[in-house]
Amino acid sequence: MTDAELIAILLRTGTKGTSVIELAQTIIQKYNNLSALAMESIESIKKSHGIGKDKAATLAAAFEISRRVESQSKWFSNKKITSPNDIAEIFMPLFRDEVKEKFLVICLNSANKIIRYEIISVGSLNSSVVHAREVFKVAIENNSANIILLHNHPSGNEEPSSEDIQVTKRLVEAGKILEINVFDHIIIAGNKFTSFVEKKII
Repeated sequence: MTDAELIAILLRTGTKGTSVIELAQTIIQKYNNLSALAMESIESIKKSHGIGKDKAATLAAAFEISRRVESQSKWFSNKKITSPNDIAEIFMPLFRDEVKEKFLVICLNSANKIIRYEIISVGSLNSSVVHAREVFKVAIENNSANIILLHNHPSGNEEPSSEDIQVTKRLVEAGKILEINVFDHIIIAGNKFTSFVEKKII
């Protein structure tokens, strides 16, 4: 998609006599390019013909989200994982007040730095919703040397269930076949966490 088309999606509507694509193109031309527009304040964007408070706020919010994602990505790329504590420090805040159980795959490069993480399941952790093909698809797409499995227990009980252990061992075996090391599996439970490696489960 072009820059104008992306901006048009955010704007949603044009103005009388001007289509949303034309309006988007006009805005980009006014600021010379998309990068320059992204640096503008809501008040500045509002001065553009056809842009009111709501459209300006939508654009500013979209750019702010992009900045935060980029910032987080840069932080991840510089963070070397040396222990389960490192993972807990990063991910505990994401699960604060979470009422659903979520299963994540965290991809690491050969230097054990986080490349990316992806939520692959929301709901109960069991063999019917967490499949090896989903876990390792993420790992392969990101050229991961190692992966860390992580899920939360909204109940606050950090102890792994027999089902948690069964699923994890199955994924560890699949990883051996694919030559992708399952570095650890961590359960986040409120302000507590459990490492399967520290418990010698894997």
